[in-house]
Amino acid sequence: MDSLDPASNESPNGIPVPAQWAQPVPAAAPVPWPAPVQQTVVLMQQQPAIRPRPAVRTDVPPFFFNGGAGTYLGTALLAALITVFTLGICFPFALVLHERWKAKHTYIEGRRLMFTGTGMGLFGNWIKWWLLIIITFGIFSFWVGPKIQKWKTEKQAFDPRG
Repeated sequence: MDSLDPASNESPNGIPVPAQWAQPVPAAAPVPWPAPVQQTVVLMQQQPAIRPRPAVRTDVPPFFFNGGAGTYLGTALLAALITVFTLGICFPFALVLHERWKAKHTYIEGRRLMFTGTGMGLFGNWIKWWLLIIITFGIFSFWVGPKIQKWKTEKQAFDPRG
């Protein structure tokens, strides 16, 4: 590559160049590499104290279920009959019957569960959801399942009687 001739003010291809472009560029001051870094002190916030976990009972299994086939069959059959004979309208009452049976026979770390939900507590939403399932040809049922599971989970508690 040809360099510029400072005396001619012409580029190698014959185009006139302004005089200030033909002057050599002074070298910049060298920059130390890596550039110096300013150190800053970051004060850490005090972390909240961690509460110790309550003592875990070792004399009982962590989870225990004592339901039998006979009582399950009777409860499930009654719940199915309630649902079928009312064309699904009274499903909340059947669901509560079944959930109370499961909670009554479930123990966590020696404490029995109880189901606090009622059929009337779910009935209003169930009618609304039931109509939406019919109107949408069953598509809305994909949303009803998680809603019912959320309701069932929120209605679980430990039985104060043990």
